[in-house]
Amino acid sequence: MIPSRNITSYLILQSKQSNPTKIKSLLIFFTRILVNEELYANMDWDKLGFDVIPTDYMYIMKSNSDGTFSNGTLLPFGTIDINPHSTVLNYGQGLFEGMKAYKREDGGVQLFRPEENALRMRMGAERLLMPAPNVEQYIDAVKHVVHANKRWVPPHGKGTLYIRPLLFGSGPVMGLSPAPQCTFLIYTNPISNNYKGDTTSFNLLVDDKLPRAYPGGTGGVKNISNYSPVFQVVKEAKAKGFSDVLFLDAVEHKYIEEVSSCNAFIVKGKVISTAPTLGTILPGITRKSIIELASDLGYKAKERKVSVKELLDADEVFCTGTAVGISEVGSVTYKDKSVQFKTGADTVTKKLYGLITGIQTGLLEDTKGWVVKID
Repeated sequence: MIPSRNITSYLILQSKQSNPTKIKSLLIFFTRILVNEELYANMDWDKLGFDVIPTDYMYIMKSNSDGTFSNGTLLPFGTIDINPHSTVLNYGQGLFEGMKAYKREDGGVQLFRPEENALRMRMGAERLLMPAPNVEQYIDAVKHVVHANKRWVPPHGKGTLYIRPLLFGSGPVMGLSPAPQCTFLIYTNPISNNYKGDTTSFNLLVDDKLPRAYPGGTGGVKNISNYSPVFQVVKEAKAKGFSDVLFLDAVEHKYIEEVSSCNAFIVKGKVISTAPTLGTILPGITRKSIIELASDLGYKAKERKVSVKELLDADEVFCTGTAVGISEVGSVTYKDKSVQFKTGADTVTKKLYGLITGIQTGLLEDTKGWVVKID
């Protein structure tokens, strides 16, 4: 049964809306309530992976002519109509975010630093000349879509509900120009705690030929077009037995930047280092949190250029990101040289993993104001 406070929040959202599509959504929503819908979706949570699993609802909100957003609505999950002239299809004007909803031991649900995702989307929107929801609208939308899909939040310890907010140019253009209207859309998908089913540490290949991002480009924002250019090199690396690719800078080809979809850190003694966000590195929310937590543990956390030579001489290496969480790197291969790193229980990586996942899942007290409870 969906709690009455969820019904109230949904009614507030819908109270000023009256078109047929929204009325249909409202009827479906309350039909589910009246039949006393189950606490959890009917699936085997122990077999959860990183597969496409559509949930019940998505959230859509479109920009107005003045660049503001209003009248967002929950709709049954499904396909969307999009104009063939839209800028997202023709010119790649689009952003995405990645977030998770966590189930606590008491059955409650919470988010981790959603305002940071909202701010990062606004930063990206400014770079791509798109209007964006304000922080309050963004967080409110995320809360509503998680409430509506609450039965898809995996039980505590079994996984998380991945949240994918999108912002894209949906309005039509013919010439090279930003869209006259943008769409903000959120869908969700339950996923495993193990990134793509990985149960062992990462085995990375350092690529010194193809940079992930170039100075002056869009490597510092979550532009949708940042990712497909690395598909080929990552596929080739995986065919050779590697987990992923670690890319180098585009100018000197000697400083580490990012893995295909996550930030990279090295540990040497009491110093933890990661590449600076100077336009080619995505400012990850997990990355930002780990820098602060590392300092709390007494380590010197530095944002600086890290050479391949320093990487190969590190004690530990790990990756951070919403999907990967904190994933230890067991080995790195550069040219013909392969280096092994310390992994396992007695590592800085595991200490940081325990801290951040404890806060995210409610096992540890949140003393930093990072958690937003939505139940």
